Amino acid sequence: MKFELLARLACCLPLLFFAAAQDSVSLKLDIVAWGPQINGLSLKSGGEDQGITALPFQYSKPVAYTGSALLELHQDPAAAAKTTEASNSTAPIPPELEKRRKETPTLVALARLPAGSKRATVLIAPAASGTYQTFVIDDDPSKLPPGRLRVHNYCPIKIAVGLNGAPPRELATRQSLLVAPRDGQVTYTLAYDRGGKWRMQERNLVTIGGDEQVQFIVIKSDDDHFLSSDGSRSGFLQTVVLRRSGKEAAETAP
Repeated sequence: MKFELLARLACCLPLLFFAAAQDSVSLKLDIVAWGPQINGLSLKSGGEDQGITALPFQYSKPVAYTGSALLELHQDPAAAAKTTEASNSTAPIPPELEKRRKETPTLVALARLPAGSKRATVLIAPAASGTYQTFVIDDDPSKLPPGRLRVHNYCPIKIAVGLNGAPPRELATRQSLLVAPRDGQVTYTLAYDRGGKWRMQERNLVTIGGDEQVQFIVIKSDDDHFLSSDGSRSGFLQTVVLRRSGKEAAETAP
């Protein structure tokens, strides 16, 4: 069912994820929808409200954020309920989020931002009762230099990725690895563990500009975004490529 597997991903979050955050951060954020487009989101940066539209599996306009490392995302409760009503998520609402929503009903998600980073991506997925799950990727250029590709496993199962002809490397849920391209591209094989047996999904390549930050994200989703024109789905797993130019990657919050 749609987003049901995200509940298993949520169990992998650190126990202190929603601990009260007194520290402050200043960075550029990209908010990306894991599923249908999400309109009407907002956050408070430097004491001012900023509106956000989270596009499905792609970057939109980044947000300059200065504030608590525990980011709060808001949305009209009726709009949030409508967006999340079909999620079928079995993930419980995190206690800190549930507590804060009693005083602030417009609060729909929390995301712990990386300390010391100048750039981050927040994946936001519809969850239960008008709330969202979040998954944070640290995109600071020191973690993802321009001209490199980072592979992420956001599936609830192990995958094996062979890069540029090298032997496949296993990635557990939420693990990632960094790879340099050859002649402007990374060739890959993608397999997954199903019932204790490895099954090949695909062989393909990703092009990478010399100044680009590129994320290659492997997920398991039944979202309509991944349906072809004839209504078929390309494979058991799905892949998402997010690209950011080197110039944009170097931009940071004031």
